[in-house]
Amino acid sequence: LLETSPGVAEVTFVEKEPAERHTIISWEQKNSCILPEDLKNFYLMTDGFQMTWSVKTDDAPMPLGSMVINSVSKLCRLGGSSMYSLPNAPTLADLEDDTEEEGDGDKLEKPHFDSRSLIFELDPCNGNGKVCLVYKHAKPVVSPETEIWFLDRALYWHFLTKTFTAYYRLLITHLGLPQWQYAFTSYGVSPQAKQWFNMYKPITINTALLSEEADSFVNKLDPNKVFKTKNKTPVIKKKSSSQPAGSQKSHTSMTSYKTSSLAGNSSRK
Repeated sequence: LLETSPGVAEVTFVEKEPAERHTIISWEQKNSCILPEDLKNFYLMTDGFQMTWSVKTDDAPMPLGSMVINSVSKLCRLGGSSMYSLPNAPTLADLEDDTEEEGDGDKLEKPHFDSRSLIFELDPCNGNGKVCLVYKHAKPVVSPETEIWFLDRALYWHFLTKTFTAYYRLLITHLGLPQWQYAFTSYGVSPQAKQWFNMYKPITINTALLSEEADSFVNKLDPNKVFKTKNKTPVIKKKSSSQPAGSQKSHTSMTSYKTSSLAGNSSRK
């Protein structure tokens, strides 16, 4: 689909070997949690996913689309304590008070940066945020239930899907367009990203919001409404109807002038 799209160039797919089973088991033992069955099966087929594509420009192809799923070795925990951090350095856990106050009215319980949740990075999103695999209940025992959430650059959480398979479908159908994850937030994608969405609109059942937003930025010109007042010209019609009377008066005055002049000439003769 990408290769046949207009203006698309250099579609690159990086083939990766399947992850070894003992690598997955060691990751689960290290992080004290069990990977979801669909994600585990995905890693047993390919250790991560990477696909990029560019668009043709005047000078050189410009990278645009990017679809990434980290490998098992790069499935790192987010917000975990680092041995290189300073003792009094602020961490993500310090934001818990603010996020709880702002998210009290939300229906879905948001992930926590502290030890109550386990968060692992699936996709770095080219610096536009992070797509994360979230274990929301880690105390007293880590619950096997997981969800896929998007963490934006302002460190706000946005729910994406309940399963990895559903997220994988969203990733493919949105063609890896820049900032496509923001389409599932309350403030949407940026105006620049909307232009790319209009050119390469994703084929998915969840883009009703995107289509409505895109239409609102399109300048639709309706000639019937724009030139509606110009079609009705009552003033011109009145002038056109009054013109024959004025022309008749001028014509009669001219004929009377001509007859009087002719009569004067004949009398002189």
